[in-house]
Amino acid sequence: MGSDGFESKQFRTQAGGADKTSPDAFARDSRGTALDPFAGLNEANKLIEVRGVIKWFDASKGYGFIVPDDGSTDVLLHVTVLRRDGYQTAYEGARIVCECVQRQKGYQAFRVVLMDESTAIHPAQMLPPRTHVSVTPTSGLERAQVKWFNRLRGFGFVTCGEGTPDIFVHMETLRRYGMTELRPGQYVLVRFGPGSKGMMAAEIHPEHGPAGLASH
Repeated sequence: MGSDGFESKQFRTQAGGADKTSPDAFARDSRGTALDPFAGLNEANKLIEVRGVIKWFDASKGYGFIVPDDGSTDVLLHVTVLRRDGYQTAYEGARIVCECVQRQKGYQAFRVVLMDESTAIHPAQMLPPRTHVSVTPTSGLERAQVKWFNRLRGFGFVTCGEGTPDIFVHMETLRRYGMTELRPGQYVLVRFGPGSKGMMAAEIHPEHGPAGLASH
């Protein structure tokens, strides 16, 4: 890849290797700690360099994704990669250079080479709501399916089924309830009401809901 505009002084260069695997396939020890999913892999495993931006990273889930500059598919970034290379987390918007390896479900980061947090959005910057839209829910907690969601545009739509109005979901509503992104076809639980854009989500949770929350 060509010049990336990075200034070396902005980075912390790390020496060690790192690895991860598909979010749904992490092996864990008796204490629940994720085991090394890339044990035995090394430079002979055909590493490629990827430069891009942190799309999102959830430390509690232990993984996130990188959007490569060349427009290729997202790269999975596991927390073991970060911690082995001296980082505790990765903030949305941070620039990153990493070495990746191709696995069954796509490319995954193997080593963090450089990270520039000067462009990052820290969590404290994302908390204050900016929509100035107050939605009073008129529904119960309903199961809905994601039609589409665009993280860059900051919104999307879910539906409770054929013949029902689409429900607008703003990015800030997701963040307010601890979610980072929606995937087409994914099921969620929403409480909604009339707003400036038709029906709008006032509350949203993963399909199985937070602890103590039952779907209807």
